[in-house]
Amino acid sequence: MGARIVGISVDRSDRQKEFDDKNDLGFPLLSDPSRTVAKVFGVKRIAMLPNQRATFVIGQDRRVLGVVRSEVSMTAHADRALEVLKASASTD
Repeated sequence: MGARIVGISVDRSDRQKEFDDKNDLGFPLLSDPSRTVAKVFGVKRIAMLPNQRATFVIGQDRRVLGVVRSEVSMTAHADRALEVLKASASTD
């Protein structure tokens, strides 16, 4: 499907490295301490609250193909993102 996984959070790079070392994620984690990217994607919350948890499936043409929003179910993110990728692959 030509997909790549990338994570992003407000954590500093050193904290993300610790998290990756501990969990062996196998994909890059990007740091957004200023919450600039969170604001652009509409997941920034006010003050000290954490950003909203969301998964964005972005096509090779840089269009957002799908958005998954769930604060509690990580499997919903993975399952729905895979559905979007499969649907996109079948229309190419």
